[in-house]
Amino acid sequence: MKFRLFLHTQSELEMKNSNRHLRSDRTLFSAQRRARPGVVVAAFLLAIVMSGTLVPQAHAAEPSPAAPAAPAASYVLAYRDIPEVISAEGVVEAVRQSTLAAQIAGQIVELKVKVGDSVKVGQVLVRIDPRAAEQVVSGSQSQLAEAQAGFTNALRSYERSKQLFAQNFISKAGLDQAEQDYKAAQARVGALQANAGQATTAKTFTTITAPYAGIVAATPIEVGDMATPGRALVTVFDPASMRVIATLSQSSLRDVKLEMPVQVEVPAAKRRLTAKQVTLVPLVDSRTHTASLRLELGDAAGLLPGQFARAYFTTGVARKLVIPASAVLRRSEVTAVYVLTAGGQPQLRQIRVGDASVDGHVEVLAGLHEGERIAQEPIKAGLAAGGATSPAGSVEK
Repeated sequence: MKFRLFLHTQSELEMKNSNRHLRSDRTLFSAQRRARPGVVVAAFLLAIVMSGTLVPQAHAAEPSPAAPAAPAASYVLAYRDIPEVISAEGVVEAVRQSTLAAQIAGQIVELKVKVGDSVKVGQVLVRIDPRAAEQVVSGSQSQLAEAQAGFTNALRSYERSKQLFAQNFISKAGLDQAEQDYKAAQARVGALQANAGQATTAKTFTTITAPYAGIVAATPIEVGDMATPGRALVTVFDPASMRVIATLSQSSLRDVKLEMPVQVEVPAAKRRLTAKQVTLVPLVDSRTHTASLRLELGDAAGLLPGQFARAYFTTGVARKLVIPASAVLRRSEVTAVYVLTAGGQPQLRQIRVGDASVDGHVEVLAGLHEGERIAQEPIKAGLAAGGATSPAGSVEK
């Protein structure tokens, strides 16, 4: 009886466990069935969104047709007569440059300008204490007035002496003495007039004025300094007229043709000028064995005294194959140009160049021939050619 009850109880427990697992499996299956439509819908919406974002990107990634490149400016190679030159170093200086110095002693009481100021002719630059000079003028004028009074008295005495001598009231010696006193008084008046004029002129030295319109280059003084005769006070130069002082060796001077135009380059001002007049200084430095040449410049705007300059003197003329220096492309050790084909397509070609001329051209030694066309703007030509930066061929010898 107990064994049957145990079997019955065990069988009931197994049936309950199996029913419980069956119910959990059904619940999970029903939950999966309920969740599956939502997953499908979410996947469908995600596909729509992705399709809407990827399609425009695909269209945007497509390269737009390139615009036709503008025709590059070209240069046709030809032989030209190029002047052969030699260069000489020089210095820019003002044709008119003055260092104004003190002519009398005195304390500086006023400095009206500073370095870089523009001044007009006659403008007051410096004032020196004028009190001592004024006193000298006053004393000289007093002495002159005294001498003039003595001269007047001597003149009247001489006139009376002449009348008395005519009436035989005085001797000849008395007349001669009156005449001598008259001439001495006259000479004294002349001397004191000169002294008074000198004192008046010295008074004007207390005011330093600009001798011409220009620019103040230096003021090595300050208010309160003591001015002495010969001490530099202000330096002024005229910027309207400039020249270059160049030096040449004696051997180079023999080959230079001074009647040919002389080009002057001022690197600091990035200017290239033609000298309007060339003057050879007839003196050779015994230490350096060089001669100086003065190159007068026309348009001197932007130049300053003391700037470095380089002058190019012509020694002859040679026929050379040249190209513009701006058309040469230099990349590290490669020197090349873009040669234009018959269809206008630029092709990079390596060349070998020589010296540059003063007119902005450079001589071609190898790699190009007369009649070929090259691009004057290598950067634009390189973009039109697809960015080629390596030469298509070697240098032709």
